[in-house]
Amino acid sequence: MERTAKPSSSVASGRRTASPRAIAGGVAQRGRDESAFERNLHSQLAGRLGRDIVAGVYPPGSLLPSATEMCARFSVSRTALREAYSRLSAKALIVARPKIGTRVRANADWNLLDPEVLAWHLQARPTEHFVDDLFVLRQMVEPAAAALAASSRSPATVERIAEAYGRMDRFKNGAGDLIGADLDFHMGILEATENPFLAALGGLIQTALECTFQLSWQGAARIQDDRLLQHRRIFEAIRDHAPELARDRMAELLSESIGDVREFLRQREAKRTERVAP
Repeated sequence: MERTAKPSSSVASGRRTASPRAIAGGVAQRGRDESAFERNLHSQLAGRLGRDIVAGVYPPGSLLPSATEMCARFSVSRTALREAYSRLSAKALIVARPKIGTRVRANADWNLLDPEVLAWHLQARPTEHFVDDLFVLRQMVEPAAAALAASSRSPATVERIAEAYGRMDRFKNGAGDLIGADLDFHMGILEATENPFLAALGGLIQTALECTFQLSWQGAARIQDDRLLQHRRIFEAIRDHAPELARDRMAELLSESIGDVREFLRQREAKRTERVAP
């Protein structure tokens, strides 16, 4: 009598048994996904706390709430909170003391050269005083950079700045990425200096530029015609290898631009006051 082979449990149930390699690969993929999620969670929590600190929710010198309270408030684990605190400590915003707690450091200790810290300031309702200080930095760096760019004999330098200006002109009424074009214009000038120290400031300058453009153009909907003309005159001085003229024209642009930002901040504050008025 012929015997019928008994099907394996995996076949009988209609499932295929995964190979050890496939199982290991799945575990590894889940591990990578979980690791990426944790990193993203740490980053988001650090950003939230960083913005709260620079906005004065947790004033300098104050103790942050206990770890238990913070974990409950943000629905995170102690590991996530610890990693977020580590990021903020590296930026000199907070300091942990045994048996005392985690304290917000003095403003003077904060690493304002960190692009994230700068962005948090500009996202957390910046004050006129803070923006003024930021423009002091721009006034110290960018006019000198424009003069050095005008001294450059590299055709590629002129071509990049010309191309960025051309996009600014096309996008001046909000038809495209106006902020990206203006960023490329200013970053092209910084890189044209061929100075590695100025280039190293690029990340900070880029963050500052992007945020201040949004403030001065009220969301970058359009750029004023006279500001666009000032950019063109800077480009022409660089193209014509006129260092002092390039320096003066960049200084003039920055002096006018800070006025735009101040006016926007005042209008925004006036609207906010109107909304909360009884």
